[in-house]
Amino acid sequence: MKLNMLSALYAIMIFVPLELMLNVYRIARITHLEVGTINVLTGIIIIADIIGGSILLFYLTNEWQTNYWTALLWFPYFVLFIYFFAKLFPITDGGDSPNPVTGLLGLGGVIVYPFYILVLTGFARGNRD
Repeated sequence: MKLNMLSALYAIMIFVPLELMLNVYRIARITHLEVGTINVLTGIIIIADIIGGSILLFYLTNEWQTNYWTALLWFPYFVLFIYFFAKLFPITDGGDSPNPVTGLLGLGGVIVYPFYILVLTGFARGNRD
């Protein structure tokens, strides 16, 4: 249970910034804010997510004494979150489609993310000993 909960939290930690990056135009259209303002707010939220999420997940990994399986088990939760978000909030306006470069940045983040999880888990396990 703890391993699944931690894996779901890891998935949420990458899901939120990725969706914010991919939905900049949709957020700008709905909130009537400029795209530049949305980009600044998205950057602030991403930085807060990385710092706060790292501290929370470091604490939980250390407290629950989980292992390195979270480096793999976050991905099914991430796919489920993406699937449900796409089904609940489909792109109905063509102007809401993200730029292709945003997809490349997201793909790079998803590729690097397991290594981030391994490093964070390694530090948390090293802190236990």
